[in-house]
Amino acid sequence: MISGPLHRILTDDDVHADPGEARRFARHLSALTLTKVADGLIDPKLVLAWIMSAVGAPGYLVGALVPVRESGALLPQIVLARQAQQSRQRKWFWAAGSAVQGLAALGCAAAAILLDGAAAGWAIIACLAALALARAACSTSYKDILARTLQKGSRGTVSGAAGTVAAAAVLGFAALLSFGIIPLTVPAIAVAIAIAGAMWLGGAAIFAGLDEPAAEPDASGFDNPATLLKPLIKDTEFRTYIAVRGLLIATALAPPFIVLLTSAGGQGQELGNLGPLLLASATAAIVSSYVWGRLSDTSSRQTLMWSGGLATLALGGAALLGLMTASPDGIWAAAALLFVAQIAYEGVRAGRKTHLTDMDTADEKAVYTALSNTMIGVLLLAGGGFGLLADVMGAAIVLAVFAGMSAVAVLVAMGLTEVQQDGSS
Repeated sequence: MISGPLHRILTDDDVHADPGEARRFARHLSALTLTKVADGLIDPKLVLAWIMSAVGAPGYLVGALVPVRESGALLPQIVLARQAQQSRQRKWFWAAGSAVQGLAALGCAAAAILLDGAAAGWAIIACLAALALARAACSTSYKDILARTLQKGSRGTVSGAAGTVAAAAVLGFAALLSFGIIPLTVPAIAVAIAIAGAMWLGGAAIFAGLDEPAAEPDASGFDNPATLLKPLIKDTEFRTYIAVRGLLIATALAPPFIVLLTSAGGQGQELGNLGPLLLASATAAIVSSYVWGRLSDTSSRQTLMWSGGLATLALGGAALLGLMTASPDGIWAAAALLFVAQIAYEGVRAGRKTHLTDMDTADEKAVYTALSNTMIGVLLLAGGGFGLLADVMGAAIVLAVFAGMSAVAVLVAMGLTEVQQDGSS
């Protein structure tokens, strides 16, 4: 008999019908929880941005963190998906990806402790690139593994439960930083990053023991370049969607520049900002994700418009703060701006995912998704150039550019279709 949390999630009927269901659920839940907590502890937008600023890495490398992380996780997916589909057991892709992420996180921690300046920055960027590529392997394989190892009705539950536990853990970490219980020093934050590495390794070990049935190899659907490019050529709605999503990468790229803004005066007390910023980010995700999800089910078009407008206000406010004060000391004001910016980011995530899902893609959803991810990955990689702009003109100017991009996105999003109301599937 199953007891405790699993018993509340899985009914006795589920357990008796398939005694292995509870064991598989437990492995999914444990592995996902560990890796989601690890994601929060190493958060490139805030934690890595802070530690690179603290060790004196140049601004262009800090600005490259999000482009490297996000593009690295998106660009290889077409190739890796094809490889995963050729394998009879896909759990090894996820386990290997998690293990490599763990080793890369340990490399980031070592670089922060042993190196400084540009050398530390380049080493962290290299480790983050490896982490991103490994994350792509996990992303391309997990949904298929989940569908073949857990029953309907528990798949969303396992992800939601892991996400909730992870969010609470990251919120606790942020609170400990905010109130000085964990010291804001490079060694202390490096230890947190090393703990994230250990969690990824633990998740890999747990997932490797998953009882996964063998699958039939099938790599069709990704072999014809003409098929992949057809939506971009023939589908006006898709082109508009790509334009909106491309402009709204500003919401993903902005947080490191808010970190740079609040540490503009040097590496002293100003770097005591990580706790409040991380607290703001974690709280924003917790309080807004469900609301944005519900709104996007009603109108993903309006979700993108509202979140773009909110980003315009938050990033514009952050830019104004930076332009008015050379070294902002109002960390809670910056945290408030980041809180609003992260709420906008959560809205963009919900809106773009739901819009693509609900668009009429003529049974080519996988092609649309692969093409969309690849194009946005290229744009995110190019977004590394904003770090150079920050070095030359300052973080406030970059945030002003991001506010402008978000405003234009609102205007372009007006041309999207209300896909939830036109009978599309």
